[in-house]
Amino acid sequence: MHSIKVLVIVTILGACSVFASIVQAAPADSGDAPAAGGRPNFLVILCDDLGYGDLGCYGHRVIRTPHLDRLAAEGMRLTDCYSAAPVCSPSRAGLLTGRNPNRMGVYDWIPSDHVMHLPADEVTVATLLRRGGYDTCHVGKWHCNGKFNAPAQPQPDDHGFSYWFSTQNNAHPSHHNPDNFVRNGTDAGRLEGYACQVVADEAIGWLETKRDPDKPFFLFVCFHEPHEPIASPPALVDSYRQAGVMEQGRALYYANVTNMDAAVGRLRAALDRLDLADTTFIWFTSDNGPETLNRYRGAWRSFGSPGPLRGMKLHLYEGGIRVPGILFWPGRTRAGVECPMVVSGVDVLPTLCELAGVDVPDERPIDGASIVPIFSGRPVARQTPLFWFYGAALGGPKFALRDGPDKLLAGWNLPEAVGRPLALPENTRRAKQAQLTKFELYDLSEDLAENHDRAGREPGRVEVLGERASELFAQIQETCPVWEEPAVR
Repeated sequence: MHSIKVLVIVTILGACSVFASIVQAAPADSGDAPAAGGRPNFLVILCDDLGYGDLGCYGHRVIRTPHLDRLAAEGMRLTDCYSAAPVCSPSRAGLLTGRNPNRMGVYDWIPSDHVMHLPADEVTVATLLRRGGYDTCHVGKWHCNGKFNAPAQPQPDDHGFSYWFSTQNNAHPSHHNPDNFVRNGTDAGRLEGYACQVVADEAIGWLETKRDPDKPFFLFVCFHEPHEPIASPPALVDSYRQAGVMEQGRALYYANVTNMDAAVGRLRAALDRLDLADTTFIWFTSDNGPETLNRYRGAWRSFGSPGPLRGMKLHLYEGGIRVPGILFWPGRTRAGVECPMVVSGVDVLPTLCELAGVDVPDERPIDGASIVPIFSGRPVARQTPLFWFYGAALGGPKFALRDGPDKLLAGWNLPEAVGRPLALPENTRRAKQAQLTKFELYDLSEDLAENHDRAGREPGRVEVLGERASELFAQIQETCPVWEEPAVR
């Protein structure tokens, strides 16, 4: 059995008391490097469009999420956890590579048969861990290419997953009885049940009979829930109707989150049954904020909540990029720790690789940072502040940067049509010449809802952060690819 190593994905935010509680709770002989002969297993669980306020442990008063609430009670609940982008495909690309997704040309969600994709020369955390001796598995939503299960573009196995059971985008025709899964290149046909349970079944089956028991594993579970088109078990829907949730769409959404929570519970039970729980780190999160109700015709069940945050999916205000984050390390932290430090999906690659004893290639910029030093009470050396760019962002700002409690937002000097879709060659070329404008500044330590723009009162701080933002934006502009093939409009 592998000895567990702790994993946390945080940056310093001046929360020394939380640092102390984490470090004091670790065993006295724990260190930063993997112990000889024992490396951690990694289970990363990613939801789709789950809002910051959608779980009971994040304050939702109606949605029942007992398994995730228990995970938070036994582990660590992150208050400042971020996705790599405010929309699905870029968020996934950023998590897998540790890089801002615009650097590799994943500018937006990827329609079926689209030219945009995660390029073959990008190195993912799965590839690095697999080269380092890990068995790797992807189950659920892939959404890192348009030409899915075709030789024209890289597939999950090309990006490091030795086993994959995936869909290009959403479950079709809905979460109920999906018919668009592919298992290692072969269509799986119509499957019985709801997507999150189908995905959990496959993940559990892989753990039981298909993985190499002599290797540590990296299992990446990507639920489709609660992305539209939503379908939920009638019994769960009825339970919410009986509890007073009379809108059918709202009851369907709430039941959808509860069904996903049950799938998480099944995954944890499987780890216990297979004697893997004590050697497996679990990280649960979402790819972006919640979908806006009725933004498009099929979104009538999208009753997700950003909690106290401004904006939702597709926004660079907090509601679009701040997401739930729960970490669980058996025996390494005190139960119920609430961590107010900054977390990002782009930190996953450098951190997992360091804990696994795997080198990260230095041929290209990595925007995430390893947080391993935190376990010996030392600060994380983040050379690049966390930043986001999304040309199709709603709400105004297209660029965001966080530095400590400060968050800078910026627009650009181009019309809205350039960002939708940015992957069109002419739009990408114009974006390469754009400049950031219309800066906003918020102190998130006292203005979580981003109601009070401080840019006019703190021009010096805006100038400093604005210069750094412009430097990072220029890096993207210089290296981001132009997809020359005609893109789907």
